[in-house]
Amino acid sequence: MNVEIPSIVIQPCNQLFRLGLRSLWNYRELLYFLAWRDLKARYAQTAVGLAWAVLQPLAMMIVFTIVFGRLANLPSGGVPYPVFAYAALVPWTYFSKSLDRGSFSVVAEANLITKVYFPRVIAPFAAVLGGLVDFGISFLLLFILMAWFGIVPGPQILALPLLVMVTVATALAVSLWLAAFYVRYRDVGAVIPLVTQVWMFASPIVYPLTMVPSEWRTLYGLNPMVGIIEGYRWALLGTEAPDVFIIAQSLVLVSILLLGGLAYFNRVERSFADVI
Repeated sequence: MNVEIPSIVIQPCNQLFRLGLRSLWNYRELLYFLAWRDLKARYAQTAVGLAWAVLQPLAMMIVFTIVFGRLANLPSGGVPYPVFAYAALVPWTYFSKSLDRGSFSVVAEANLITKVYFPRVIAPFAAVLGGLVDFGISFLLLFILMAWFGIVPGPQILALPLLVMVTVATALAVSLWLAAFYVRYRDVGAVIPLVTQVWMFASPIVYPLTMVPSEWRTLYGLNPMVGIIEGYRWALLGTEAPDVFIIAQSLVLVSILLLGGLAYFNRVERSFADVI
């Protein structure tokens, strides 16, 4: 008696624009495993464990407060400078670390990618989502600082979940492009630290948006982190509401980067196993 053994043939997709979100959902358990493994490996055999999620932005906040708040005497919109700086450092630290982990995520999974099939886009997704634990821990210190300085958020704090989602989407959008480029061009690894450092000072972290001349704000708003950081300060600290045009500009740019990044990543992933 002949028994036909079913077989599965995996072929590259020839569609010009494909997001591949269904395959991402089908492999959600692998996504969870990779994100959890990254989190455990990051804090394995460390003396302070998850406290590192707080120590880095806390140390930067102290330095920025001394240098820019005390010595340079930069304005902070009527908010104590430590809270002003830390409210921006929380999303920025998550974003910059996501770029670092996300850009190397595909190459880091080289042994897995060359042996079995799974949607390669899971690698940058797991790297970005794995940082949400650190993100949440950093928020705890932010709320403690707000309580210390007597800052009580208003009803605009309801916008915080939306800001978190936009922050994650921004980190994922940029990580997808960098991860795809890094597979072919290892120079990306040398460029990323420089880009993130310049990007930080091109964002309103140590200074308020009001210091940017009005004629430059449209161009300045092309940096999606501008609207995000100003949104966090408004939602948590009650500062002046960010310009609607800058927020809309950031949302449109992030949407384009994310959809384009997904399409491009899924388009070139067929060659990853050959060149990685």
